Amino acid sequence: MSEGFPMDIQAILAQLPHRYPFLLVDRVVECVPGKRIHALKNVTINEPFFPGHFPGRPTMPGVMILEALAQAAGILAFKTAGVVPDDKSRFYFVAIDGARFRKPVVPGDQLALKATFDRAMRGIWKFSTVATVGDEEVASATMMVAPEVKP
Repeated sequence: MSEGFPMDIQAILAQLPHRYPFLLVDRVVECVPGKRIHALKNVTINEPFFPGHFPGRPTMPGVMILEALAQAAGILAFKTAGVVPDDKSRFYFVAIDGARFRKPVVPGDQLALKATFDRAMRGIWKFSTVATVGDEEVASATMMVAPEVKP
């Protein structure tokens, strides 16, 4: 039996500040605070970026795949910290390293988003992320986030 828990779209909306058209996580299959998350993004032809990227050959932009991975890592960060996003608690990107894109993502694909919590150091949290379609890796990156500091 898994030690993690799933999240439906209502739980995701409560955990992320993102909304349509920028919410890129449809479901969380498993979330183990302080360890890992496995989430899903169903890629449809109705995505707002497809008409311009690219006409006649719709391909999900790499930056959107990275954003989907970042949102999954964000859920893991919030769950690990035990907070929900509000005016006092948000996490922001501070670095994306080693981003690699291996295969195009197209309408009809289901993007599996996986993030593993690596460490926290001086307020910066580091995650290893991988996106797959089926058994094939399509993108990966190391991401670092930091909580917002309000004066």
